[in-house]
Amino acid sequence: MPAAAPTGCKRTVTLKRLGMTGSALKRTPLYDRHVALGARMTEFAGYDMPVQYSGIVDEHMAVREAAGLFDVSHMGEVFVQGPHTFAFVQNLVTNDISRLHDGRALYTVMCRPNGGIIDDLLVYRLREDAYMLVINASNIEKDFAWMCAHNPMAASLHNTSEYIALLALQGPQSIEIAQRITDHDLSDIKYYHFLRPAPGSFLGCNKVILSRTGYTGEKGLELYVEAENAKKVWDALMEVEPRLKPCGLGARDTLRLEAGFCLYGNELSEDTNPYEAGLGWLTKPDKGEFIGRNALRTLRDKEGRRKLVGFVLEGRGIPRPGYQIVDDCGQVIGNVTSGSQSPVLKKGIGLGYVQSDKTYATPGATIAVQIRTRTVPARVVKPPFHRP
Repeated sequence: MPAAAPTGCKRTVTLKRLGMTGSALKRTPLYDRHVALGARMTEFAGYDMPVQYSGIVDEHMAVREAAGLFDVSHMGEVFVQGPHTFAFVQNLVTNDISRLHDGRALYTVMCRPNGGIIDDLLVYRLREDAYMLVINASNIEKDFAWMCAHNPMAASLHNTSEYIALLALQGPQSIEIAQRITDHDLSDIKYYHFLRPAPGSFLGCNKVILSRTGYTGEKGLELYVEAENAKKVWDALMEVEPRLKPCGLGARDTLRLEAGFCLYGNELSEDTNPYEAGLGWLTKPDKGEFIGRNALRTLRDKEGRRKLVGFVLEGRGIPRPGYQIVDDCGQVIGNVTSGSQSPVLKKGIGLGYVQSDKTYATPGATIAVQIRTRTVPARVVKPPFHRP
């Protein structure tokens, strides 16, 4: 946050709360559980996070076929409150939050005046004058500074990221498993809606949000709880279903890639606009004024220079971020942004930007990926990859 942040901006975080000092990696409230389960840990966005437990493919398939439990407490949460909250959030993001009602969420991005994406985020409407914004872990400081610097409405902003734990229970059996630990009817929570149990009514926790958004392409439930209650919730889920797989960031990435979801820092950046990233559907230039509106209206009405596509390799290999995408003549037409071996398809899959020419950007088009010294043919497809 800037040294002279506007009134109303509060960064509620302390080193004591984090359990860290100096430049040490941060730890989520569930760090001890990960270590006890034998997780392989790695640095991510300044946190010491589990990358895998039993193995990425094993965890990936557990989510596709049954259920898996993720600790994503490194994600950021900003609460916005006050009489001008709606105007602040509506001006901040590209999507139209007038569509929301209490208990509903939406996906959106916030952009710079030139249309470049600062971050993608979720907006939860808690009530008419209160919203929760969920942002990417690697962008928390940048995002909060941007919010504070673009707050002429003087909305009250609170960065509570270090005080909130987030668990993601994902997979076709996820709702049934979660239902065993609560009397609240979880089947009533529709996609992109959420429930706020009364204080103490969910495992004795005071502040809880149970939502269905997801980042795996499967049915799932997100559980936002106070950091001090994270272990209690994690343990309750693991105890009620002994076969429940703890999952790390490795499976989270392969799952979101199979689903065709963008990742900030790969598909999205400040050098990327929503239209070329295939996110024009969440960009509403006609809703009224918001940051980046003029640039986005221009971008909407003209052909872009590149387009994000999904592709499946037709030969052996794994497309890695940064690999060149070429045409039939070997001319470079783009670059891979994300790639992996699909555990479901057992083929190399990826996302990447190519020239917006329909020759390359249309499903069914033939392209190729330069993998070290080999050129591997690929077919452009429309995600998700794992479902027909």
